[in-house]
This record gives sequence, structure tokens and C-alpha cells, in this order.
Amino acid sequence: MTEEQTPTEAEAVLADEPEVRLALSEADRASVSAVVAEHPSSPLAWAELADLADSEGRALDAFAYAVVAVDLARGQLEATGWEPGTAVRWSEEPNRAYLRALDAERRAAARLGLAERSDRAAADLAAADATAPARIASEFTPTQVMPVVTADLLASLTEAEAHTGEPLAEPTAVDTAGED
Repeated sequence: MTEEQTPTEAEAVLADEPEVRLALSEADRASVSAVVAEHPSSPLAWAELADLADSEGRALDAFAYAVVAVDLARGQLEATGWEPGTAVRWSEEPNRAYLRALDAERRAAARLGLAERSDRAAADLAAADATAPARIASEFTPTQVMPVVTADLLASLTEAEAHTGEPLAEPTAVDTAGED
């Protein structure tokens, strides 16, 4: 069999979940768990919940959610013929749930002192897609939590009265000459 006759290996791609993406885009932080409850077999929903827990400093929860997301994603991938250690490309958007979950598992395991587990997740992530860690760090950094300005907060700010009055007095320097 020549190289041209060799069947090309099918790329591993998770199932697309447009309904989960829509639900997550409409959810606020408090309702992400409700999205998971509505879609309990979704690696994407669990990965989002893991990232949320991580951003809130809840390493134990983040680890548990990430492990579930990784397990669900691997189950889906294996059903398509994927084998652990083979590529799962970041360029395929559905795969990002698996890659993000591996990274969340790695981070949480490290925070919990599970060095071997953290190292294994890092190795699995690198084997799946060597570019994924950098992409995740730039696009899904858990510390980049954006403040949400609600309509109520905005209304309270615009209704606030401007206070005018005496200008602030200049501070006076205390004479410290002769003090020890």
C-alpha cells in the first residue's frame, strides 16, 4: 500500500453542542450549574463550570467538575475511534471543551497538591494539542473575570447626586523638629 493509498486518519472531534453554547452565552455566573443540570452529558457545560469554580478559587470543585468534563469528552472521542494520546485539535471548536477541561484539571490538581495528577493532565493536554496551553492561557485565563455592570448598578450610578462643597483643605505638615 502506498502513502497515497493509506486511509487518512479521521480527526478526533467532539460533538458540536450549539444548544449548550447558547445556554451558556445567556447564563450568568449563578446559573451555569443550571445549564449543567439541563445538559448533564455535555463536556462543554462541565468545562465551563470547572473554569467558573477555578476563577472563584474553589480548587476542589474545579477539580471535580474538570474530571467529569474530561471523562465525558473522552467517552465521546473514544466512540469515534479516538485513542488516548492522539491529537484533539484546538482548531475544532467543540474540542476546546476537552482541552479546557484538561487544563482546568491540571490547575486544580496542582492547587490541591496532586502533582502526579497535574503532570498527567499537562502531558495529556500537550499530546492532544501542543498549542492548546498557550491558547487557553490567552483566551480562558480564570483570573480575567470581568466585572458585570448590571442595569440596577448603572441606574444607581446615574441617579447619584453630585456633591459639591468646600474644596478639600490642604494637609498641614506637623513640625517634627526636636522629636526622637
